[in-house]
Amino acid sequence: MRAEQGAKRDAFLAKIGVRPVVMGILNLTPDSFSDGNQFMTTDAALSHARRLAAEGGDIVDVGGESTRPGGLAVSETEELARVEHVLRALGDSEAPFSIDTYKASVAARAIELGAVLVNDVWGLQKDPAMAETVAAAEAAIVIMHNRAHKDAAIDIVADIRRFFAHSLVLADKAGIPRTRIILDPGIAFGKTALQNVEVIARLSELIDFGCPILVGVSRKTFLGSLVEGGIEGTLVGTIAASLAALAGGASIFRVHDVAEHVAALKIFHTIWSGGIAPPGHRSPRE
Repeated sequence: MRAEQGAKRDAFLAKIGVRPVVMGILNLTPDSFSDGNQFMTTDAALSHARRLAAEGGDIVDVGGESTRPGGLAVSETEELARVEHVLRALGDSEAPFSIDTYKASVAARAIELGAVLVNDVWGLQKDPAMAETVAAAEAAIVIMHNRAHKDAAIDIVADIRRFFAHSLVLADKAGIPRTRIILDPGIAFGKTALQNVEVIARLSELIDFGCPILVGVSRKTFLGSLVEGGIEGTLVGTIAASLAALAGGASIFRVHDVAEHVAALKIFHTIWSGGIAPPGHRSPRE
């Protein structure tokens, strides 16, 4: 990793825990559940990336394969074809960007083009080369919990803890420093609607791993099951769930609507920083 790139990585990581950090979503996919096919051209993608940064996004997360339930897997070649032109253009921007992929070869190329973080929805457990790739490139990593199938009978938080423990062993063996690791409980990935709610309510049980927690609830379907009429596509449900996650110990929020989240999270943070902070967070006074 180049010195300038490493400086961007470290500046991003230094924000975590001081205040809520916002990751803006840039999907370069035709089939993402919320914004598929909206940013497929280079101009549209770059315009949206600039908007996410201007609205206060701390990092732009670029993805070339939809990971929604039922989404079609794509080849490494196709995934790179979707993202490479945008990543190359983003390499000259001041804002840091990450790559949302579980493929080591895609991650390696994205880092070559300037990515400072790999957002792996299979937490280093899908591609056996991913941990070594991240370690060799000195990138930061989001380890996300995932399951191939939902199982309403299991203790979902216990399952997440087992998954994280295994992923952290892989990271340690590869030489990824804990200071560059972020954990994501994977809301809506291999979980029932009730389990999604339970995970947010029990986030504090993941703090003892000693890594920052990222939560992504933006526009997800389970939110509609919590009220009459369904509100998964509306902003209010996402912000409410994000604030609940902040209260439970989350530090980073992966969202579509950056400006609104920056404002809501700032207000929440300002209020609790004058008194008692939620678990897992530092008050600016400390």
